[in-house]
Order: sequence, then structure tokens, then C-alpha cells
Amino acid sequence: MENKSIIVVSCILLPLLFTIASAQTRLRPDFYRKTCPNVESIVRSAVQTKFQQTFVTAPGTLRLFFHDCFVRGCDASVMLAGNGNAEKDHPDDTSLAGDGFDTVIKAKAALDSNPRCRNKVSCADILALATRDVIALTGGPNYRVELGRRDGRISTKASVENQLPHPDFNLDQLNSMFARHGLTQTDMIALSGAHTLGFSHCGRFSNRIYNFSPRSKIDPSLNFAYALQLRQMCPRNVDPRIAINMDPTTPRIFDNVYYKNLQQGKGLFTSDQILFTDRRSRNTVKLFASNNAAFQNAFVAAITKLGRVGVLTGNQGEIRRDCTQPN
Repeated sequence: MENKSIIVVSCILLPLLFTIASAQTRLRPDFYRKTCPNVESIVRSAVQTKFQQTFVTAPGTLRLFFHDCFVRGCDASVMLAGNGNAEKDHPDDTSLAGDGFDTVIKAKAALDSNPRCRNKVSCADILALATRDVIALTGGPNYRVELGRRDGRISTKASVENQLPHPDFNLDQLNSMFARHGLTQTDMIALSGAHTLGFSHCGRFSNRIYNFSPRSKIDPSLNFAYALQLRQMCPRNVDPRIAINMDPTTPRIFDNVYYKNLQQGKGLFTSDQILFTDRRSRNTVKLFASNNAAFQNAFVAAITKLGRVGVLTGNQGEIRRDCTQPN
């Protein structure tokens, strides 16, 4: 019986592992060496200009990359317009900051202004590069980005359903969703560290500070003083779209303070705080909280793996002339 179980598990995991390994061999950092050798510097310059205009560029671009890769793979399908029926029109995506989309569009325009690079670089690769650049601009690691993705042609609202983690997820739900994409629990915890940047809206966590349970209106895993501060910023009748920093301590720096906040009960979402309250993940949180280098190394490994999820290469996709429309 045990041997049969091992065979079944192997049959499930082997195709997934083969897909990830195959994507790794098809993507490479020097993919545009001959067709657009200055791709990284051109994208970086455009991202820096956009970042100087508004800080939202950083969390907006990072979140856009995550949402794109988790739905149909890293194919920039999240950027396609679709008359109200595209990925970006799903309730889980409508809160994506417009500055993330604009960052990719501006970088695409910068590349197209160079005759050698015009229509040579996919929107999916531009998004991957821009994500690395905003992380570096906010104090995070400057890592090598694997390139060679093609853009997808399909984007539907229905494809987003049950593909993205929700604020009330527990550890099992998080692990299960990330495992679908070949990502481990350590990868999940490292990628959750992206919440060191950006903001959320009151409506996404108001139940934790007002209606947690009949016994306790405030989630007991939430730092009580922090919960009272959140109540001041998010009173009951406030516009649920009011933005609150995910990291109340260093919201504009890509660092490991997110994990230190979890140790103090200051995870904004249930899905954040569970990483520390659940014993199975607590030691990893402690490691990342005490060692920023360990966090950054794990994050680079995890986001590199994320960037391989469901990629289209060669003739599987296209290089869009307009990131919002298929050719």
C-alpha cells in the first residue's frame, strides 16, 4: 500500500517538476544579448523615472507580477484588456494599482523607441525585469532575471477564480495554493515578505478588528494596541478603499521588518499572522526576522522559481506590440 502511494505521488509531482525544470532551461539571463543588448538598462531607466514620480510604482509592479504568474503563468495576461471580462476585471485583481501597469507600458515605450529593440522584448519579460528593479530601488536584492518568456493571448475573468491567496487563508490553504506552482512552504513565507511594501484597503481586514467572533471582536492573534490604531484609521463607516500600510514600521523599505512585525502580532492579514502563530512555519519567520540576508537569499530563490511558472516560450506565445492587446 505504501509503495502504491509513493507511485501515485510521483505521478503527480513528476510532470510538475519536469515543467519547472523545462522552463528553467528555456529561460536565461542573456536571452536578448543579440536582439536587444541594452534591455536591462533601458527598462531600469524607465522604472527609475516612474518610481521617482510615485512610490506606488514599487508595490504596484511587484503585486502585478505575482498576480500575473499565479493565474495563467508569467505571460503578462493580467495586462490584457477585455471589455470587462479580462483577468484584471476580477474582484481579486481590481485593486491592482494602475501604476504597476503603467510602469510596464512606459518601459515598453522606452524599448520601442530604440530601433534595435522595437517589438523584440515581451511584456512578460518587461514585467519580470521591472519587478526586480523596484525591489532593488527600495533596498532589496538586485538579482539576475531569467528571460525568454512570450506573451499570452488569452485573459478571462473566470481564470482568476480560486487562483490567488486570500487574506483569511490558513497555513494549509497557503501551502496548497503555492504547491500547485512548485513552490515550497519556505518559498511561500519568503514571497509573503513582499508585504514589507505597499498597502491594503480597510475592507480586506476589517473583520479582524470589529467582527472576529462572538467572544472577541478583535482577533486575539492581533497586537491589541495595533488593532486600536487600525480602528482609528479604519472606523466602521469609513470608505473600505482607504489604504493602510502592510508594514506599519518601514513601509517604503524592502527589508525583513515584516517578519519582526509578525513576532509582535502586527501582521495585517490573517494569512500574514498565521505564519508566526502556526508552529510549522514559526521557525522560518524567526530566521528571516533575525537574518535579513537569509530572507533576501530565500526571496531571490523563490521569486526566480515564481518567474518560471507556466511560461510560454518560442512559438507558444507572441511578443505583443501593445501590452494591453494581443497582436
